Amino acid sequence: MDAYDTTLRGLGQRARELRIRHELRHDELATRAGLAPGTVLRFERTGRASIENVLRIASVLGADDAFAALFAPPKYRTLDEALAQPAAATRQRVRTRRRP
Repeated sequence: MDAYDTTLRGLGQRARELRIRHELRHDELATRAGLAPGTVLRFERTGRASIENVLRIASVLGADDAFAALFAPPKYRTLDEALAQPAAATRQRVRTRRRP
């Protein structure tokens, strides 16, 4: 099994675990997602499904926020751009009060 298959199977397994946490059966998740129960079963077992079906399943399970960041552009295009940004404020310590 290569890294690609491992990643897909892991995705399906995490979806299964989340479905169980939500106390949903396969058929209940499938109905809410507008899919056939076999599609949900196959996805959980193999991690393989169309991106639309994965998004439907993720939406029902409340895990669709990650899709917004899936192909987000990088914050910087080059290292020079990153270095040109103002540095974050340095942490300052609170001075100890002198006792009278």
